[in-house]
Amino acid sequence: MKWRAANSIGIICSALYLMGCSPSVRLEAPEKPIEITMNIKIEHEIRLKVEKDVDALISSNKDLF
Repeated sequence: MKWRAANSIGIICSALYLMGCSPSVRLEAPEKPIEITMNIKIEHEIRLKVEKDVDALISSNKDLF
């Protein structure tokens, strides 16, 4: 009989303890605005090698490109 009462009291105490630990999720806006700093450096280099006859063709037809 004592074990049964102790068991019941243990279950009740455990249930009360776990009820106090309920998880909560809060969604709040930050006080300061979000700031994203990006340092981007883009460099490109285009090299074009052309044969002499193609160069002459391009020179004669300026509207080609």
